[in-house]
Amino acid sequence: MKKFSGKNLTRRKFVGLAVAGGTAVALTACGDQNAVTSSAQSQAQPTNAALTNAPASTTASAPTSAATAKAATTNAATTQVSTATSKPASTTAVTTTTQAAATAGQVLAPTPTCSSKTNQTTLAETEGPYFKPSSPERTSLLETSISGTKLTVTGYVLTTDCQPVKGALLDFWQANASGQYDNSGFKLRGHQYTDANGIFKLETVVPGLYPGRTRHIHVKVQAPSQSILTTQLFFPNEPQNQRDSIFHQELLMQVQDLSGGSKQGNFNFVLKTA
Repeated sequence: MKKFSGKNLTRRKFVGLAVAGGTAVALTACGDQNAVTSSAQSQAQPTNAALTNAPASTTASAPTSAATAKAATTNAATTQVSTATSKPASTTAVTTTTQAAATAGQVLAPTPTCSSKTNQTTLAETEGPYFKPSSPERTSLLETSISGTKLTVTGYVLTTDCQPVKGALLDFWQANASGQYDNSGFKLRGHQYTDANGIFKLETVVPGLYPGRTRHIHVKVQAPSQSILTTQLFFPNEPQNQRDSIFHQELLMQVQDLSGGSKQGNFNFVLKTA
């Protein structure tokens, strides 16, 4: 396991960039939704030269049979989201979730999709108080000391014209199943890079409820030599969603229950690149 350290300038290091003023409405997911603009952009430019260097390697695991898998099914409520995801076409949305969620009848907003006719990007969110730089480089946050429901999250990092971003940096952090963050170490913290097809895969556990918040996962996403997107991923059908002022429908993951009690999530990030 490699540490995300500033000593190695071939890797980009987050240096604690915060979203100024906790501006939560910066950019919308692209698709059929109306764009929401923000003067702040919430994607602060890096202040450390090491942050903009290209990664030395790509460590994100590519889903199997990526070249032959079909696009995401049109019935996310009844069909398992596969980690074998086809490469997005430039004029076709990568995923759609306009179906009703089976458990509560909630209609999920689309996860970020891309279209060559739009210039919309994934909504930015506040960083929160518990981000730590120099997280380990790893695709799995699972450890023997960590309990909880296993969750695998997969997806793409894409440009607004639907091109996959190779070597994009994703830095995840979250609470454990009891709603507690590890602020003395790096449990449930880690960064990774997308593969040649722009695909990432995260193995973790479903986070617990932090006081005053709904269930969520924090992430920073950065295309090579581009600005940083700081955002959060949310879970569908959570009672706290509507009571959490930070929650946004556009940031809902597709989440499916798998055999054995684990869960599969899917989300695609869309970034604006120069």
